[in-house]
Amino acid sequence: MVGRAGPGGLSLQEVHRFPNRPVRVGATLYWDVLALYRGVLDGLRAAGAATGGRITSVGVDSWAVDYGLLDADGDLLGNPVHYRDARTQGVGERVGKVLSAQELYGYTGIQALPFNTVNQLVVARGGSRLAAARTLLMIPDLVVHWLTGGAARGTELTNASTTQLVDPRTRDWSRPVADALGIDLGLFPPLRQPGDHLGELAPEVLAETGLAGPVRVTAVASHDTASAVVAVPAADPVVAYVATGTWSLAGLELDAPVLTEESRRADFSNELGVDGTVRYLRNTMGLWLLQECLREWGYGPGGGGAGPGALDDLLREAALVAPLRAVVDAGSAEFLAPGRMPERIAAACRRAGRPEPRGRAETVRCVLDSLALAHRVALGDAQRLSGRTAATVHVVGGGSRNELLCRLTADACGLPVEAGPAEAAALGNVLVQARAAGVLAGGLPELRAQVRASERIRRYEPTGDTGRTGDWAAAEAVVGRRPVSAPCIAP
Repeated sequence: MVGRAGPGGLSLQEVHRFPNRPVRVGATLYWDVLALYRGVLDGLRAAGAATGGRITSVGVDSWAVDYGLLDADGDLLGNPVHYRDARTQGVGERVGKVLSAQELYGYTGIQALPFNTVNQLVVARGGSRLAAARTLLMIPDLVVHWLTGGAARGTELTNASTTQLVDPRTRDWSRPVADALGIDLGLFPPLRQPGDHLGELAPEVLAETGLAGPVRVTAVASHDTASAVVAVPAADPVVAYVATGTWSLAGLELDAPVLTEESRRADFSNELGVDGTVRYLRNTMGLWLLQECLREWGYGPGGGGAGPGALDDLLREAALVAPLRAVVDAGSAEFLAPGRMPERIAAACRRAGRPEPRGRAETVRCVLDSLALAHRVALGDAQRLSGRTAATVHVVGGGSRNELLCRLTADACGLPVEAGPAEAAALGNVLVQARAAGVLAGGLPELRAQVRASERIRRYEPTGDTGRTGDWAAAEAVVGRRPVSAPCIAP
């Protein structure tokens, strides 16, 4: 994405898009990180073509949790393992024998997830790669390392906060956790703040992409959800949001963490944001459920002609299905792995004693009703646990384009939904870069005003008509209020 920011406004231009295809080798699922880096270089080349070779700054945001290991020469020690790999199953129980769930949450305020970085490192302990490693870089920090020719090694704070190794009160590493679990914090380069200057694109990167140097590399909120929250176009004092795409992340922006035992039991995370904020949220599976159904049915590229128009028709059919006829716990771990998603959704309905979806439209309606229900429960719990009351729910990210999901979320939450921007992570990335470059000024309210002035935001009012929209409180009782267990990570 090329962003342009200044007194004349804020805009984005998509110049390149490339696939993300994890690769299974033997029993292990890896990120194809070199293919992704090639896509980044191709994107920078396209950005140069769109700007006459002149760009001011580059910022990188990405998913959380996963990392690459470097040896003493700064070379990557194999492909990073994918968070959907099964290697961390059951590791949380091992960690719990050293630090109880209450202790770990009290130190870090992070939802207990099987693929948290602490669990990955406990699994890797004793292995040859970790033994040979001298540096650990989170995925966006690894890309920055390569773009700067190894000149910039740091650990950006918002991403670091998802590792379950950072104390959200001090916004620094939690040494009690690291010491108890035998994790060497010396592997992590110094923490960096969003807006920090990290260096410049290396000469070989300039030559590869055709860009005219120097080009700054700026630390942004490198956890993509943290960047997305920067671009939430809120003017209310209490910022409530659902950052929705493959995952849904529903919560509030706070100025201090909530570390109570009730918060832990409710499965909330206190992830760090820009300008001293805390993203108090619950992670739940999002449109992954729909994406997997569509893949199974052959929608999209290579899907036998079932393209975007066919998807629009399917969503229109789903809108006509009776509300809340079938709902599932959208956060159940049974939906984490890919494959056979429509069949697994039907099986979950059957086990719960609910009607099974009949056909594709009913399956889509089941998915979207279930996601709206998860948003309702998460935002209700966030307000109760934090003592803050929201007036509006902001839906940002790819799911903001899904009119049916936004309408259902408004009805489920009983609050107006303001939908957009869809490219919130990219806009938040650009806003932090622009402020660091002196092009924009002010805090989050001023940055968000730029988004409100430049983006089309759609508003959905709750109908309040349970006869037409369904009884959401009764649906809660069907699926229960079990905390959702899913990671805050991109696809």
